[in-house]
Amino acid sequence: SGGTKATGGTTSAGGTESTGGRSGGRGGTTASGGTKATGGTTSAGGTEPTGGTTGNGGAPGSLRKFAGNIDTRNQIRSDFSKYWDQFSPENAGKWGSTQPNSQSQFNWNSLDAMHDYCVKNNIIFKEHTFVWGAQQPKWVNNDNAEAAVKNWMTEFCTRFPDVAMIDVVNEPPPHTTPAYKDGIGGNGTSGWDWIANAFKWAREACPNAILILNDYNNIELSGDARHTVDIVKAIKSVGAPIDAVGCQTHGTDNAQLNTLRSNLDTMLSGTGLPIYITEFDINIADDNRQAQVMRDQFTMFWEHPDIKGVTLWGYIVGATWLQNTGLMQDNGTMRPAMTWLMQYLGRG
Repeated sequence: SGGTKATGGTTSAGGTESTGGRSGGRGGTTASGGTKATGGTTSAGGTEPTGGTTGNGGAPGSLRKFAGNIDTRNQIRSDFSKYWDQFSPENAGKWGSTQPNSQSQFNWNSLDAMHDYCVKNNIIFKEHTFVWGAQQPKWVNNDNAEAAVKNWMTEFCTRFPDVAMIDVVNEPPPHTTPAYKDGIGGNGTSGWDWIANAFKWAREACPNAILILNDYNNIELSGDARHTVDIVKAIKSVGAPIDAVGCQTHGTDNAQLNTLRSNLDTMLSGTGLPIYITEFDINIADDNRQAQVMRDQFTMFWEHPDIKGVTLWGYIVGATWLQNTGLMQDNGTMRPAMTWLMQYLGRG
């Protein structure tokens, strides 16, 4: 399995994203410490949760179905809560952004502000991401990796105990491989023990969060869908507490709905886990065609009972990762795809 990730320009806040990974991040260090307040989750669109964003115990069914988004130019816009009820940080939550220089120093400033906004506006807060083959601290190596990863997860979850979801491992091989893979278990008996360990340590640190394996191309390409199934089965065989599969869903503007459904079915039946659409965008310049693809694909995702939420990857024109994926001008003027989406969700 394999394939390539769609590219199409680099107009994102906080650095540029390339095939197989996102670069960028923040510098500076501030001392860690303190814990964040928890909050509920109510908003227009979707269905109401059974228990808010806290205390879900790794159960995707305890959250309402959501339509979320990311920050814009490293900040959450003041109008975010008008349109979206879930938030993922584009760069601020990545380990390389949060702990760039040493194990004893953290840079929480951007993430604190984003989390505070979510609490005040009853928005589901997700972490992206714990372990990834890109944007990781350069000081981590195989000798110190286990202690460093555990400390990173513990510090994060102590500070944000109400985090609802976590991309525990992002873009596993063959897409990206952490330089410190062997230091956290290597291949081991399952072939993927380092991933299994990451999930075990994430559950210990964040017992109430939904733990996700996130990847690209697994909804677009059948080989990648089967590869996701293989990894999930392998890590489950050694006790990994995985709760869901994440599908990034970039560059699906020419994808057939039947192909997307077929690959979703492969992962659902093969893993027994629900799915989140984690980084959805439609890079089409033509307004009408973008709107048509949005209607077709988002409707399928939203009405699918085993897709528990959809996160779009940016919404402001000129401030998204891929060119032509923006849905609204800075002044609030909506492209037809955004107009349709807000009407469909009953928001905005």
